[in-house]
Amino acid sequence: MDLQQLESLSRRLDPAPEARAELMRAVMAYAEAFHEGLAEAPAFKLLERPGAGLAEAPPGEEGRPVGAVLELLREQVDQPGAHGASGRHFAFIPPSTQIAGALGDFLAALTNKYAGYHFAGPGAVRMENLVLAWMAREFGFPAGTHGNLAAGGSLAHLVGICAAREAAGFKAADTGRVCVYLSDQAHHCVQKALRVAGLGEAKVRQIPTDARFRLRPDRLEAAIQADLAAGLRPWLLAPTAGTTNSGAVDPLPDCAELAQRHGLWLHTDGAYGAFFALCAEGRARLAGMEAADSLVADPHKGLFAPMGTGAVLVRHLEPLRRAHAYAADYLPAPPEDLDELSPTEVTLEFSKHARALRLWLPLQLHGIAPFRAALEEKLRLAELAWDGLQRLPDLEPVAAPQLSVMAFRFLPPAGDADAFNQQILESLQREGRVFLSGTRLRGAFCLRLAVLALRTHRAEVEEALTCLARAHEGALGA
Repeated sequence: MDLQQLESLSRRLDPAPEARAELMRAVMAYAEAFHEGLAEAPAFKLLERPGAGLAEAPPGEEGRPVGAVLELLREQVDQPGAHGASGRHFAFIPPSTQIAGALGDFLAALTNKYAGYHFAGPGAVRMENLVLAWMAREFGFPAGTHGNLAAGGSLAHLVGICAAREAAGFKAADTGRVCVYLSDQAHHCVQKALRVAGLGEAKVRQIPTDARFRLRPDRLEAAIQADLAAGLRPWLLAPTAGTTNSGAVDPLPDCAELAQRHGLWLHTDGAYGAFFALCAEGRARLAGMEAADSLVADPHKGLFAPMGTGAVLVRHLEPLRRAHAYAADYLPAPPEDLDELSPTEVTLEFSKHARALRLWLPLQLHGIAPFRAALEEKLRLAELAWDGLQRLPDLEPVAAPQLSVMAFRFLPPAGDADAFNQQILESLQREGRVFLSGTRLRGAFCLRLAVLALRTHRAEVEEALTCLARAHEGALGA
């Protein structure tokens, strides 16, 4: 092909106004139909070969009509498995999204502003820094706190732990002597971040938890003292402000006091729970969280942002920059950037998407008050769900909600209780009306119910209780 032919073909990637409008109308109609169907759509759809049809439609040299492509998306991607937008999604930590956040993500992708370096994208960088500063104020962190909007909590943990490593000034020979303390309910991504940060040889102490699955300060103190006596170096304490398994909030004030007394970096995992601090009741339950040296919080959980939106706040800028900042000959020298910190100075990510628009747009359009109300509503709904569970026959309470996650199980009149509860869970998932998940606590298989979906209100909680009662009766009669 000559250059003119190549140009003609390549221009298909940049449609003319009429074709662009047709494409936008089709996508917006699809989005509207998706939202219109939310009330009755299953929260979970179990299929024999979910998504397998995608392999039957590989990209070809010629494109397909937009209607056919959207139908493929609907059948093979949006229907099977968990329906994250449903108010009847009570499994894991529900990943619901409000429309303004999705539109913010659309605008960020459409305009494609670079958000990594202040010189190239000053507005996008300032937007991210302003969103992070707002979070820091809400969580009680001091002015001058810095951080990053990362692609999820796991990467946010990595940023915080790298900053902690730099603050301690570790050399390679030190890693086998340093000690990390977390509860036996801590999320696995903390240990994964340690390994990726070059601290896989660190001695990780899993501190036992109390009857409510909270880290025990007395056992923590004993572990620190034992390590000191053995000539080791206590370094990092990672309590959790809302565990995934049971929803437990570790005793954060006690952890803060022990960290200060022993010179530990306090790295708090608030990925699930931190944003409950936006409402007064949640702030009271999370007292002590503001003492952290670094804090992870996931806006794609508590702020209902699109998936892949994590955040980390760090009190101390210098170790954060030492861990991540780098210079390159083709970039402008950074003096002008120091007044407005560039994200590339505080994270591994360089080709940075302007993901702050996922948060900035809804906060601008709605204000903060509806988010505070939604989070307080979830706390109250969790109490409502827990009270309703107690009225179901054969129920054994396991973990009452400290925020909005609870764990429980049913005790059958005879036979294996684990198998009985697995049967109930599988029945619920086959039915698909509500979506719950399971876990193991103290070695026993339990059912989990997490109240955090944007569209979960009283009616959805009451329906979940009805579905649970029906599944329990079905398991008894099986």
